[in-house]
Amino acid sequence: MGRGIWFGISIAIFLLVWEAVCRFLGVPPFILPPPSAVVVSLWDLRTSLVGVHLWATLKEVLLGLSISIVFGISLAFAMIRSRIVERLVYPYIVISQTIPIIALSPVFILWFGYDLSGKIAVTILFTFFPIVVSTYDGLRSTDKEMLQLLKTMGATNGQIFTKLQLPSSLPHFFSGLKVAATYSVAGATIGEWLGASEGLGYFGRRASGNFQAPALFASVLLLSILGMLLFWLVGRVERHFSPHMKIKGEQQ
Repeated sequence: MGRGIWFGISIAIFLLVWEAVCRFLGVPPFILPPPSAVVVSLWDLRTSLVGVHLWATLKEVLLGLSISIVFGISLAFAMIRSRIVERLVYPYIVISQTIPIIALSPVFILWFGYDLSGKIAVTILFTFFPIVVSTYDGLRSTDKEMLQLLKTMGATNGQIFTKLQLPSSLPHFFSGLKVAATYSVAGATIGEWLGASEGLGYFGRRASGNFQAPALFASVLLLSILGMLLFWLVGRVERHFSPHMKIKGEQQ
């Protein structure tokens, strides 16, 4: 059986055990609701959850992740092209990760405000580092002998980038993008926790304050599905642009 079938079986077993524990042990629903109650809550609140809050979170995720991709790739390429830029910028990229991101998030909200720009800024804070570092490592892993060969053959910088550096960096880039895609959901959610009027993070915080556990778990379920969907989409794009990954996937 394929991995998807095994995953479905494991999820079904997990949900059945969860339902049984809640039913037979009499766990209060406001502490741990059974999966059936979560599904009912998700259906009852579908208009608000999917039509309003999911869309708000998805917008923050896509905008923040897109900006991180553009600036992350640009900065990684600039560091490869210039040793001065690398020595000036790279240490600060590393230092930024020594501070807990959750501690920096309120600062970004203070700077950029409680509207959409603040949530996007927090999302970028979560996603920028894995993209820029993985892309930089991928560009740096380019075969030096092939690089010198292309230079001796008179290849331009653009040709070297498109024919050698870019293809060799794709596996590293997509590895970082997969991490960033899942982190983007967490970043948007934390931004909504800190201050928002819509979004799944805002909805979950409000449901938690009102002890509405089924509604809270319904929002968490949608966040989890969103993260998995983004991860799957990045994997599909990776197989499309990386021929050896595409062949491997077809063999499986």
